[in-house]
Amino acid sequence: MILAKRILVFLSLCFLLGNVGCSSKAEEKKEEEVQYLVTSPLQKDTLATKDYVCQVHAIQHIEVRALEKGYLQKIFVDEGQIVKKGQLMFQIMPTMYNAELQKSQAEANYVDIEYRNTKQLADSNIVSKNELALAKAKANKANAEVSLARAHLQFTQIRAPFSGIMDHFQVRLGSLVEEGNLMTTLSDNSKMWVYFNVPEAEYLDYKTHHDDNMKHVKLVMANNELFDQPGEVQTIEADFNNETGNIAFRATFPNPKGLLRHGETGSIRMTIPLKNALIIPQKATYEVLEKKYVYIVDKDDVIRSREIKVAAEMPHIFVIQSGLKKTDRILLEGLRQVKENEKIHAKFMQPAGVISNLGLYAE
Repeated sequence: MILAKRILVFLSLCFLLGNVGCSSKAEEKKEEEVQYLVTSPLQKDTLATKDYVCQVHAIQHIEVRALEKGYLQKIFVDEGQIVKKGQLMFQIMPTMYNAELQKSQAEANYVDIEYRNTKQLADSNIVSKNELALAKAKANKANAEVSLARAHLQFTQIRAPFSGIMDHFQVRLGSLVEEGNLMTTLSDNSKMWVYFNVPEAEYLDYKTHHDDNMKHVKLVMANNELFDQPGEVQTIEADFNNETGNIAFRATFPNPKGLLRHGETGSIRMTIPLKNALIIPQKATYEVLEKKYVYIVDKDDVIRSREIKVAAEMPHIFVIQSGLKKTDRILLEGLRQVKENEKIHAKFMQPAGVISNLGLYAE
């Protein structure tokens, strides 16, 4: 009886151990049969966006300076105020210039009387024609002095040369202003000129493939929001900067709401056509010390890491500059689950299907 029980226990243990062994082998087999998705770069013509650091300038931005010397008598505007063309901004005390105008007018009147008297005598052949010409010259000179005095008086009133927005004052009421002193600055912000530097190679691409996609640009403001008005590249400077290898582009943006101000910074976002570009999903890459890598799957399904260079970045995809060929197979998923030189079971997916499933704009 005891012997029978021992035999029964022994057989039960064997059965349990056998099941455990079978389960382990089944799990190992299952792990070995895990398939990893593999794809290739998609080669096609596409459009990429690139950002360039830029400086925003008003279409007109000038320094307003005094044309006459004197005490600043009145200020008719305020800092940050919008002014209209011809609007009076500053008044320099005109007392002395009024006196000079009155003096020159009096002299002109005196000389004019002399001229008329001399003309009457010349008509009667009492004085020579040369004496009449001399009197005429004196009258002309006196009238010129009047015009000059009137101009000096007008210069005591400083008016806006165009419609724009005032900057802060450089002088205060009652200040003694010298000729040429800076009073303030004035900006016409109805349109903005935005300058950005483009490397030589990209300039050549722009000139070679110039079309409306590259001509029209967007402005990313300092708060990372897009400006609500489109811009247009209208001019390129004549010379490259020998130190940086860049050339300056200028784009013009309408500014109907006055949001943009002179001196702002931001980024110009330009659309660039790419011919026969190699495109891969971003999720197929990983980074080590700020360098980007992919796992290449060779003909024997062994994975090896390879560094790549990225030419352009779009949502969820990279445009490859170097490091990959169209025929290379790359690991698409499970990058953290594999190791260098590991053999995997690969399942290939067509690159066009991979990209389209990402729901991206890649045309």
